[in-house]
Amino acid sequence: MSPSWQDEAAAPLAVLERETVLAVSSAARRLGVRPGMRKKGAGAIAPQTLFVQRDAARERQLLDAAALAMFQYTPELALGPDASLLLGVGASLRAFGGPLTLSRRIRRTIAQLGCQARLGMAPTALGAWLLAARPAPGPRRVLRPAALARRWAGLPCQLLPPARAHLVWLDGIGCRTLADLMRLPRAGLQRRCGAALLQALDHARGQAPELYEWVRPPLDFSARLELLARIDHAPLVLLVARRLVQQLAGWLEAVHASVTAVTLELEHERGRHARPPTPLCIALASPGWHADRLLRLLKEHLERLVLPAPVIAVALRAGGIAPREVPSTRLFADPGGTPADRGRLLELLAARLGAGRVLGAAPQADHRPEAANRWQPALDPPAAGADAPEALDRPLWLLPSPLPLSMRQERPCYGTPLRLLRGPERIENGWWDGAPIARDYFVAESETAIRYWIYLDQALDEPRWFLHGLYA
Repeated sequence: MSPSWQDEAAAPLAVLERETVLAVSSAARRLGVRPGMRKKGAGAIAPQTLFVQRDAARERQLLDAAALAMFQYTPELALGPDASLLLGVGASLRAFGGPLTLSRRIRRTIAQLGCQARLGMAPTALGAWLLAARPAPGPRRVLRPAALARRWAGLPCQLLPPARAHLVWLDGIGCRTLADLMRLPRAGLQRRCGAALLQALDHARGQAPELYEWVRPPLDFSARLELLARIDHAPLVLLVARRLVQQLAGWLEAVHASVTAVTLELEHERGRHARPPTPLCIALASPGWHADRLLRLLKEHLERLVLPAPVIAVALRAGGIAPREVPSTRLFADPGGTPADRGRLLELLAARLGAGRVLGAAPQADHRPEAANRWQPALDPPAAGADAPEALDRPLWLLPSPLPLSMRQERPCYGTPLRLLRGPERIENGWWDGAPIARDYFVAESETAIRYWIYLDQALDEPRWFLHGLYA
């Protein structure tokens, strides 16, 4: 009789790399098994421990599953060092109730995937990774650059991946923390350790732009999970289905879609005693995409299902993919809304929030993009003589401050090398008010067909490229 999934989850487990213990479960740790032990010594201490060899393919499969599930919280997702995930959640904090609430939701999702994770949050991606990777306990969430500098200054040098090849030399000169590393002369450090180490330090402190290749969701969804032990009772399948449903929910968020049906396929024995898979088809009354809703439906169906044979693998497929209907966020039922309705809305908001907190755009007669608009109370009349802005080729999103671009293949680069489509448009202005500019603006396109508004700053001693806006 094979052990059930429930027995397997509670059994002490140790992962081996060759004959050395690499990682242990909490149950094995309580019995005295520690990473670094030999298999024979660990088996003598805890004979009931189950030993499994490290499987790099399954580790990558689990990382991909976690990445797909994280699309529920942000579309900005990249792979980080040491099998980690980097999430850009700056635009998601308010939507999910703040840093603490978002961290709890992410931790809960990771737990449903059958994983444990250390989370870090910081103004920079590498800074957040360093806080999460440090072994010592303590706060791992900071929102301000100054607080980040205080937290990561005392971290050991070996946490920074480019420093690991030079640990013997760094330890020999008494450089053991990132703060010690920062005190070394940059020129000498670059000659001894290369430019990658200095770039990592600048990225962690936010003094250089971080460029990542975002993870892209697949075009369609299907997920399958091989089990370490057989499942004999249908309700226990839900423990496995949670992982697959979280992946489905992340994929639906990434592609902005919903499902009208899902199919859970339970695979049984193969070979001479093979049985056909047991399909469990679940139809939804209305299109849905939330993991909690799908799990509730699966739970109801699994509690009434009788398995014809033990389950050795579970697969999940999405059916009836439909574009998601975005709910209206307008206050009034009529999406058109009359000018009088909008005026009454502005009056109501200004009365409740204060006139200085409800602002409207007021275009300015200035060719400099950053000075071509100002914000004024929305109920204030427009300034006398203010003309409608000239129809120009401008992006809808202008960055608060231009972002320096790196060069690759003698072309400006933002994620990928950029191809210039239109331009230049020379803007040379502001000499009378102490803020002169001399810029050549271009419309550029990346290899992923994303368009940007960039310029070559001719006012510098050495002209340099900057990113100033993004097109919708």
